[in-house]
Amino acid sequence: MSTDSLKLFDLSGKTALVTGATHGLGMAIAKGLAGAGAKIVINDIFPEKIENAVKEYKEDGIDVAAYEFDVTDEKSAEEYVAKIEKEVAPIDILVNNAGIIKRIPMVDMSAEEYRQVVDVDLVGPFIMAKYVAKSMIARNSGGKIINMCSMMSELGRNTVSAYAAAKGGLKMLTKNMATEWAKHNIQSNAIGPGYYATAQTAPIREGGHPFNDFIINRTPAGRWGLPEELQGVAIFLASQASDFVNGIVVYVDGGILATIGKPMNE
Repeated sequence: MSTDSLKLFDLSGKTALVTGATHGLGMAIAKGLAGAGAKIVINDIFPEKIENAVKEYKEDGIDVAAYEFDVTDEKSAEEYVAKIEKEVAPIDILVNNAGIIKRIPMVDMSAEEYRQVVDVDLVGPFIMAKYVAKSMIARNSGGKIINMCSMMSELGRNTVSAYAAAKGGLKMLTKNMATEWAKHNIQSNAIGPGYYATAQTAPIREGGHPFNDFIINRTPAGRWGLPEELQGVAIFLASQASDFVNGIVVYVDGGILATIGKPMNE
């Protein structure tokens, strides 16, 4: 690849806010963006998580700015977007990564529990994108918005009704962001991760857990993904290389959504 081609992926001088990037896939994405040259800002609602995450970023040589606020609180989100842009820099890249899941059968799930998942996973990205986009439009700077969708944006699964509904909604919200903001040179896209080997999934990957075998057999690649395998697509969607890409979901799932599954005799 030529030097000029590599420049398409260079994020030097850009500032990226990755919500909830105190662990897991969000942290992996933030580290990937930092490796491409971006200044990283993270947030969380738990101060201990923020403190531990900042230490880990620093151990990797990443100077991260961290803020404690709730993406579902519109007033707080508006204030902190302004605060970040004043104290750090205008936000060029927003990754709506903060999210939760509650694994509860629908007949046992309360409306309050359902609303909580939808609030964090769907309303939160709307709120954050709204205020970041407002600033991008006012500056006439363009920008990148990346929403974290899921295979549950396409498929259902037992006990995750609220999560699937929210992630399906986030897919359509991404398309509507593109519809409204593309004219302002803002590219709005999404990443749909498959199943990844993280600390959170360790209990279902180890000790002969049946779900581990299910995922390996269901995934054409025959394995769980590695968190760093999301970095390439995140850099692409955050960079000049994707300047005419708008309103899509890139599924990084080892091929799960491409197949009905392995034949019984294979």
